[in-house]
Amino acid sequence: MRELTVLYDAHCGLCRRFKDWLAAQRPASNGEGGVVRLRFVAAGSTDARALYPGLDHEATLREVTVVADDGSVYVGDRAWIVCLWATGEHRHTAVRLASPAMRPVARAMVQAAAGLRRLTGGDYADGCDGRCDREG
Repeated sequence: MRELTVLYDAHCGLCRRFKDWLAAQRPASNGEGGVVRLRFVAAGSTDARALYPGLDHEATLREVTVVADDGSVYVGDRAWIVCLWATGEHRHTAVRLASPAMRPVARAMVQAAAGLRRLTGGDYADGCDGRCDREG
């Protein structure tokens, strides 16, 4: 695996922060003498629809979705884990979270983050109060 494309909700402060944090990480080795490159594309965008016409683009706005250069698609906790795996510093954490014993923990973390995106039955992007974008 040489490249992962992260589809993220560009209208969500939490998603943008995750994208910025991930982009700032040192890439991990891909095991073939190179590194795992990360590319970021706004979910539901014209670019995303052109790159991946077979994806459910409405679903990519609800869950972080990652597409590998081999065509593999990761959603939800699997997407978060593969993003961590692509980083030099956090690969060991990703390997631990991917184990059967830790998957419930990874799933709970992703569900907690998704819960932050939902306000009164709507999507976070629609009802955002901007609190997560403020410093401090």
